[in-house]
Amino acid sequence: MLLRLPGVYRPQHDTQLLAGVLAAEPLGPHSRVLDLCAGTGALSVAAAAAGAGRVTAVDVSRRAAISIRLNALARGHRIRVIHGDLTEHVREDRFDLVVSNPPYVPAPLDTVPDRGPARAWDAGQNGRALLDRICLQAPDLLVDGGILLLAQSGLSGVEKTLTMLEEQNMTVDVAATAEIPFGPVLVERREMLERRGLIEVGQTLEEIVVIRAVR
Repeated sequence: MLLRLPGVYRPQHDTQLLAGVLAAEPLGPHSRVLDLCAGTGALSVAAAAAGAGRVTAVDVSRRAAISIRLNALARGHRIRVIHGDLTEHVREDRFDLVVSNPPYVPAPLDTVPDRGPARAWDAGQNGRALLDRICLQAPDLLVDGGILLLAQSGLSGVEKTLTMLEEQNMTVDVAATAEIPFGPVLVERREMLERRGLIEVGQTLEEIVVIRAVR
């Protein structure tokens, strides 16, 4: 169990799927790992436990940053925690692996919330407010041969993610997929998603995808 302050995203199926892909990557004492949109730090803790030598976790939420520190302390891991907006404070650093489970749920508005629980999942009308930025910024943080692991919903444009990363000269493939039942947010937004043509009428399952891109 991970400690989690109120309002911080609870690790769910997408986190588990991404953690499974992360576990297959060879991490050693010289590995440098960056966890963007880290939430509770579940993936940071997993990377540290797998033997990564240096783990950095970034989240825009102060409560998330506190949660990460608490979870690292509870497990005896040294994790560098940064409260900030995506790559803003790590632009001069380079990493062997970047992992991210960002907000990706299509929302009623394009405005991304700057507070409240919805900040953990709302990502603009097309669900790509964070995904597009990560596709553009993360490759520059990787060493040659470095790896990006990125989770997203099938509702938020998997093909666009693949194309954007290929345009950054990354070698890209889909590392894992899973179909999961709609959670409370998607159940509430089912009619909106149907109107936009993002889901079929009566659809109750969402596809989660983990994309692996190598620089």
